[in-house]
Amino acid sequence: MSANDASLLAKANDWVSEGRKVALATVIETWGSAPQPVGSQLVIDGNGNFEGSVSGGCVEGAVVTEALEAIASGKPKVLSFGVADETAWEVGLACGGKIRVYVDPVTGKA
Repeated sequence: MSANDASLLAKANDWVSEGRKVALATVIETWGSAPQPVGSQLVIDGNGNFEGSVSGGCVEGAVVTEALEAIASGKPKVLSFGVADETAWEVGLACGGKIRVYVDPVTGKA
């Protein structure tokens, strides 16, 4: 685990300790020219604040939106972005690769 990963997990823990609802998004698969490697993370709170990166800025907005839905429902989800997907172009993943991101609402006490 890199220092950046540890700081993101610490941030998630801090936000949970503050009573915020939180989700953690993690790159679980890449193919081709992916902007971030597997394991890259983004922590999101229920107000849409976020830290980290799963795509170098290409799809963060879409991931935050989906994370807010996961926080509200309490259910994790897997997101896929790639150039063959029209949505990928809309959110800016034009690097020629594909990524899958697991979004997991954080539950329990810090």
